[in-house]
Amino acid sequence: MSVSNPTLITFVIYIATMVLIGLMAYRSTNNLSDYILGGRSLGSVVTALSAGASDMSGWLLMGLPGAIYMSGLSESWIAIGLIVGAYLNWLFVAGRLRVQTEHNGDALTLPDYFSSRFEDNSGLLRIISAVVILVFFTIYCASGIVAGARLFESTFGMSYETALWAGAAATIAYTFIGGFLAVSWTDTVQATLMIFALILTPIIVLLITGGVDTTFLAIEAQDPTNFDMLKNTTFIGIISLMGWGLGYFGQPHILARFMAADSVKSIAKARRISMTWMILCLGGTVAVGFFGIAYFSAHPEVAGPVTENPERVFIELAKLLFNPWIAGVLLSAILAAVMSTLSCQLLVCSSALTEDFYKAFLRKGASQLELVWVGRIMVLVVALIAIAMAANPENRVLGLVSYAWAGFGAAFGPVVLISVIWKHMTRNGALAGILVGAITVIVWKHFEVLGLYEIIPGFIFASLAIYFVSKMGAPTAAMVERFDAAEKDYNLNK
Repeated sequence: MSVSNPTLITFVIYIATMVLIGLMAYRSTNNLSDYILGGRSLGSVVTALSAGASDMSGWLLMGLPGAIYMSGLSESWIAIGLIVGAYLNWLFVAGRLRVQTEHNGDALTLPDYFSSRFEDNSGLLRIISAVVILVFFTIYCASGIVAGARLFESTFGMSYETALWAGAAATIAYTFIGGFLAVSWTDTVQATLMIFALILTPIIVLLITGGVDTTFLAIEAQDPTNFDMLKNTTFIGIISLMGWGLGYFGQPHILARFMAADSVKSIAKARRISMTWMILCLGGTVAVGFFGIAYFSAHPEVAGPVTENPERVFIELAKLLFNPWIAGVLLSAILAAVMSTLSCQLLVCSSALTEDFYKAFLRKGASQLELVWVGRIMVLVVALIAIAMAANPENRVLGLVSYAWAGFGAAFGPVVLISVIWKHMTRNGALAGILVGAITVIVWKHFEVLGLYEIIPGFIFASLAIYFVSKMGAPTAAMVERFDAAEKDYNLNK
């Protein structure tokens, strides 16, 4: 299709605003702590919305609505699992991790935290966890770049190759310039845009298709099983979809928001804000896919792009039902979802390379300015690798995300969760948990055992490995003392 000027102008204004925020954050970035964690200065609103926006990548407005459009409400189990998992992560991990990272060497990254928490002088725990971050996050970054490319391709009629670079360029720019503060501040704007789009769009679709009763009758006429939560599902299938919730405990880009909160007191308020935002967004995205069934069954003449690729259901509804100016704002919400997640993933990868490899092993005496610039260069390196991985136009967003989500959830989830609630966990237990979790995901995915989502066996086996290996040894007195001090600090200030 030809470029719609109002939509293009809206996109340009939006992208320019994000880059401007990056420039503002640049002025507040003086050292590596500022670049990686924003100097632990995030208030409750920014903590909440940036955690939500960094979580909900392009799959929120593309992958999930497409799955609902194809299969009906049976795909919504994933949303239920995510809501439960996110709430438990806020409740059990967020505040404790904020305190534990401060008590354990003021750790800036997860590998840094693991190394300090378990007194790993060998560097093995740091290296392995950093490698896990780089492997799975590069895949995750590729999924975000695919989503951005799909958006530019379908909105402006670009070739996939051109759209790939157009979609990634702005995110790389403001992440490179402003680091964590730029990412967090832009996430807050992007979260606001996403919730606006996901509340407005299903309401308008519902009105255009004739209201609730007419819309539901049309969906039922298209396929009566669209309302069946158990359609084409098995017990294993439902458990697999619900199992997505386990992933929250191990996602470095979400955990970084907890670590960057200005205090434990901010966490409780942030939890309430974030969960409200998340429930509204997930409800909206399910409604977009579900109501889209009614709209496109009534208008088969415009259903071609969605039939070809169901992940375009939100894009097509926005273009068809709204004037170009409003459509531009709504489509910017997809870009917001993509940019918010991709930016913090790039930053976490950069942090792992800078803090956990370059500073830890190559240049222990490097200046803060040097480390910040190394971090910026690493953002570019990881982005280029992810772009190369996303070059295949047959990539599907949800498939890429599910693999990376499982990798982090199984490799880091049990280690993070158990490390903040059990003082007797040991360094070897942590090492066993990371290795068993990551290997289980890779092997289970390859052989597709029982059709069960690989995060579930990965999480279970990693948890068992942590427990039994930890019981074979014992933490040092200093480890127990730091844990108790952090737990006391948490209980006094929560």
